[in-house]
Amino acid sequence: MGKSPTNRLAADIGGTFTDVVLDTASGRFTTKVLTTSQAPERGVVEGVELVLNDAGILPEQIDIFVHGTTLATNALIERKGAKTAFITTEGFRDILEMGFEKRFEHYDVFLDKPEPLVPRSLRIPVIERISARGQILLPLDTKQVEKIAEQLKAQGIEAVAIGLMHSYAYPDHELKIRDILSKKLPDATICLSSEVCPELREYERFSTTCANAYVRPQMSGYLLRLENMFRDLKMTCPIFLMMSGGGLTTLEIAAKFPVRLIESGPAGGAILAGQIAMECGLKDALSFDMGGTTAKICLIENGVPERSRTFEVARIYRNMKGSGLPVRIPVIEMVEIGAGGGSIARVDDMGRITVGPDSAGSEPGPACYGRGGTHATVTDANLALGKLDPDHFAGGKISLNATNSNEVLAKDIGEPLNLQDHWSAVGIAEMVEENMANAARVHAIERGKVIGQHTMVAFGGGAPLHAGRLAQKLGIQSVVIPKGAGVGSAIGFLLAPISFEVVRSFAMEFNQFDAGLLNTMLNEMRLEALAVVEKGITKNDQLVTTRIAEIRYVGQGHDLRVALKEGALNEGDAKELRAEFEKLYKSIYGLTIDDMDVQSVSWSVTVATKTPVPPKADRLPAQPITHNNGSRQLYDAGLEAMADSPVHWRFDLEPGSEIIGPAIIAENETTTIVPANFKASINSLGYIVMNDISGGSAVHGE
Repeated sequence: MGKSPTNRLAADIGGTFTDVVLDTASGRFTTKVLTTSQAPERGVVEGVELVLNDAGILPEQIDIFVHGTTLATNALIERKGAKTAFITTEGFRDILEMGFEKRFEHYDVFLDKPEPLVPRSLRIPVIERISARGQILLPLDTKQVEKIAEQLKAQGIEAVAIGLMHSYAYPDHELKIRDILSKKLPDATICLSSEVCPELREYERFSTTCANAYVRPQMSGYLLRLENMFRDLKMTCPIFLMMSGGGLTTLEIAAKFPVRLIESGPAGGAILAGQIAMECGLKDALSFDMGGTTAKICLIENGVPERSRTFEVARIYRNMKGSGLPVRIPVIEMVEIGAGGGSIARVDDMGRITVGPDSAGSEPGPACYGRGGTHATVTDANLALGKLDPDHFAGGKISLNATNSNEVLAKDIGEPLNLQDHWSAVGIAEMVEENMANAARVHAIERGKVIGQHTMVAFGGGAPLHAGRLAQKLGIQSVVIPKGAGVGSAIGFLLAPISFEVVRSFAMEFNQFDAGLLNTMLNEMRLEALAVVEKGITKNDQLVTTRIAEIRYVGQGHDLRVALKEGALNEGDAKELRAEFEKLYKSIYGLTIDDMDVQSVSWSVTVATKTPVPPKADRLPAQPITHNNGSRQLYDAGLEAMADSPVHWRFDLEPGSEIIGPAIIAENETTTIVPANFKASINSLGYIVMNDISGGSAVHGE
């Protein structure tokens, strides 16, 4: 974010832990506290007070606070949002239920589709119709809207989503409806599709608007409470929120469009992984973020995470595309599965060990936490396999009870399958790692990538525990564990630019390319994005503008994102844009359609603060390690046995230090497991770099 303020604070609320990071002139201070799910702001403030005390910093000395949260995601997944109504054009109330009108699993006759956020009884049609060219075919029946307002008031509606046909381009009727409703329902949240998601494709637009309305009362209330608690601490610095697309926005914008925060935590991790990739000179990287509830995997090319305009929340069927609620927002493209430390393991009806997607979370948490958990989890398995130190978990804030773990492992897994000793825990670990490996393979294949050609960047409290084994399963030769890996997403927040993206749907066939019209529209979009970004920047910040065209062959249903050149467009750019589109199309689908014209669907403009170029990691001569912190029994999948393994404290390891697995590298917020066939070294930036001893390509800076 340009010239960095002196004292910068970040907090990431996860399903199990809340991570807090403080960067000061004297160093970095981090902590993990259990998420207080009933009042998440209390956990944030608890963590903030801990790091401030460690650093000897007063709250009023903080220059900037950056926040990411899973609250919006959890509200959608758990269906704990506001009582919401949806007003739409007559004849289209069932769009939310019809969806894309296709089955995501063709051969399952008992298939269940995701339930819409708004039940049919609260999806209310209104007489009006504007054509795709802006003609008023049916004027808005304002008298009917007034009656609807009275009905909604009587039903105790807390939020209203308004989505009319073609309102992405012609919002007049939506604005009129809001004017009428706001007078009758002054305390209700009202969201317009023309503001939340001004793009064509009515199902995604309506779904996104409903999701925004559904979570906005809760999110705006939470953000206001957090702001007030900070003010009570005399912390008056600016507050920024991490968005799903990888940029920061103001608290005001976040409270208005909370749907943009759905993937805010994972986005911070992808930003961190992108920087690590640039520092280590990695062309192709795989970001692996595993926390207490979920695991996230993202592909990164030349330091830039893959981005998308669509995302699905709460997939209900084997993580299959189409089985969740679609939202159309700027988002870092990643796959997210229910595989975390708290993921619950069980034996299914076919005698197979299954893990997740449900999680013990922080309340009650895994059985080993001693907080009332009664089911076997991944954390219980890791403790039984020697991967965790029961006396120093989460920096010593939580003591783990191995007896509890052994009891639930035997009850839930061992007895049903007649497994003895550590084999129940081995089964859980192998299953959760295979689930993550499968998700990574599918994610890469869908994008035409070869997974084994990537270097893994692993962070989050759980990822370093599983990264080595996951790399083996994927054929990945190198793994990087950055400093502060256990609180990686929160660190990523402090690296993110302040940014805002504006999107407009505008269809134009390239045989009728009108550069002048496009330049006018793109300039208007830039000014709109700039007006938001300017609210949070300083005079030292430099701004960059990124422009994207979403292009498809005429007649196709979906599109690909192609970057625009800097400066004004001219008529000759149509040919260059087509060439870039077809290059991308061929890399994904293996062919191009030469006799078919292409057309734009939407255009986006992002204005962001310029991110400084990170330092490069250097290669260092190997340094022998003269001591360790004892040893403990550790299960190694390659050896298929428990092995006595040395324990090293990460901060005792000097740059150049080399360790041959199996070995354990411990730190406050996580533990790195070095498998038997890997060598770990510390590069010049203090990162752990694990390479396959059998001879893969080494990571720069080893």
